[in-house]
Amino acid sequence: MKQFETALPEQYETLKKQANYTSSWRERLDAVEKLSAYQHDKIIDLLKNRMQHDTVNKVQLAAYEALVAFGEDVEKPSPARFDIIKGTDKIFLRVKKSLPKDHTVADFADKLKRMRLDVFDAYEGDKGVQFMNWLEERWAKL
Repeated sequence: MKQFETALPEQYETLKKQANYTSSWRERLDAVEKLSAYQHDKIIDLLKNRMQHDTVNKVQLAAYEALVAFGEDVEKPSPARFDIIKGTDKIFLRVKKSLPKDHTVADFADKLKRMRLDVFDAYEGDKGVQFMNWLEERWAKL
């Protein structure tokens, strides 16, 4: 069995903030990966929180894998079946209405990123390479 550090890392507070940073799933994933080397009660609690409540499945799975490696009895998170952020259609509609009638999907994506980086980032992380295709489909239906 792999050996883990049992003391909190010096940069724990910074990593804790990073793990909860809503505007970047990459930052959260990075923090989860760094924290997974330390088997401490505070870190286990933080990882359980990310596993259960993160909007991006990649972050949830990284937290899950770390917890399993620690020997924790946890259930593997499944990808969200519906919108990962409540009210997504309303947010998208508000963004679309703020643009000129002849705007493109690229204009829409850019404005969404500026107005609601948290939403943009969460779906980008969740959809991966299919993100722009998915966004274009949603945009066209509005």
